[in-house]
Order: sequence, then C-alpha cells, then structure tokens
Amino acid sequence: MRWWALALLGLAAAAPNTPAPGPVHVIGSGLGCIAGAERLPDEAPGLQTVRLSQSSFWGHPEAIANVLTLGQRAKAAGLPDLYMGDLSLPRGGPMPGGHASHQRGLDADVYLDVVGPHPMLPRAAREGIEPPSLVRPDGRAVDPARWRPEHVALLKLATTLPLMDRVLVNPAIKKQLCETVTGDRSWLRFIRPWYGHAAHMHISFKCPAGQPDCASLAPPPAGEGCDASLQWWFDRLDHKPEPAPATKPPPKPKLPAACVKMLSAP
Repeated sequence: MRWWALALLGLAAAAPNTPAPGPVHVIGSGLGCIAGAERLPDEAPGLQTVRLSQSSFWGHPEAIANVLTLGQRAKAAGLPDLYMGDLSLPRGGPMPGGHASHQRGLDADVYLDVVGPHPMLPRAAREGIEPPSLVRPDGRAVDPARWRPEHVALLKLATTLPLMDRVLVNPAIKKQLCETVTGDRSWLRFIRPWYGHAAHMHISFKCPAGQPDCASLAPPPAGEGCDASLQWWFDRLDHKPEPAPATKPPPKPKLPAACVKMLSAP
C-alpha cells in the first residue's frame, strides 16, 4: 500500500464520529467531505443496515431519502428487505475499509441478496451477515445457481432513483444483463462494470442542487454499454501485464483543504 494511502487511512481512523454542524455542504469530487450529513435509520420499510460495527451510514439528506425510497420500492415489488452496507462517515472523508469513494455522502452499497425472506433481525444478529457472490470464481459469468430475476428487478429499480448517476456492479453481472434483458434496455446505460461488486451494487448519486463545491462525474457514455468497452474487462483476465518501467510515483491525492479542517475539528 502506498504511503499516501496509509496516511488517508490514518485520517479515517481518527475521523470524528459526529456530523459537522451547519447547513449541508458537499465538498470535492472523489476525495471529499460533507457537513450537515444525516444518518440512514437502522430499520426502515424495505431495508436494514448490517455490520453496524464496521460500516457507516451517513449521507446527504437527498441521498438518504433516495435510499429510503429504494427500500420502499423494493418492498412494493415483493423483494425481501435490502441489506445496506456503507454510505459515508459522519463527515465523509476517507473510510477505514479503503473505499476510493464514499467520501461525500453521495454513495451507497446495497447487498445483492434477494433470496428471502429477510425478517427484521436484532442489530447484533446483523453483524455476521455476508452477501454471497453472484459471480463464478473465474470471473467470466454469473453463477447460474445464484442468479435470479429479482436481481434484474432490483438493479433496474436502483437506476430509477432521483439523482442517480450510475450503479456499479461486477463486469460479469453487467454481461448477464446485456445478454438477457429484453424490452426496455435504456437503463442498462447506467449499470457500469467495476472491480469487485460481485455481491453488492454501489449506487452513486449526482451532486444535489445548491452544492457549488461538489463535482459530479462525467455522465456515462451513450448506449447500453454492452460493446467492446465491456469486453475489455474480460480481456484483462487473460492479459499478463509486463513489468511497469521505473517512473516517478504518482502525485499524492489531496483532500480539499476545507475537508482537512472539517475532519480535524472537534
């Protein structure tokens, strides 16, 4: 692990456990922070937080509202309670788990566990919940023994949320959608492949209105994303990269100065 990554993890370990006071203020692009964050309830219609001792559930009020909406819509669609993973720390910033994002209160991890029912469990009983991987060990396709039509329904619901920017899943899950979804396929554009994400989806929200210090990602490319850009992920499984030539280390990623101040304040 690079030295700057260790420094960020050290900052995360020392992060305050209370939100920064004042009006809601989102700062940054990838690295960032948030003031005025709200906490996702541990229980709400259609969802439960899990692994509370290891995860954090704070976010922008609109992101929290959208996650609650997803739980309600999933419940109305007959899906079991959603198990919620990480959102952000109370003031955002680097997380101990090493997330590259989840720093501005605009990201949410949702377990792709749709095999129910999921009765409301005591909080202590949720500590050991681990979502099963939906992807074969070779990474080339989903596990047909685990894949369900309900996964398609849940992923599509996620793309309908207000302020939704994109939904990250394992490339094999994206491939399964590309090969099997019929009818309306316009929502596939927002399902993007990324490393990991074999057992959960990552919902990324756009910067809400009135947040000039928040920078959104470039929109996903036009089209369904079922082209060579998807095949690239599988080509990498066979590619053995040559040793990289000696170069200068990449520049240290920096938190915005306002975030350093916010995260170090009492």
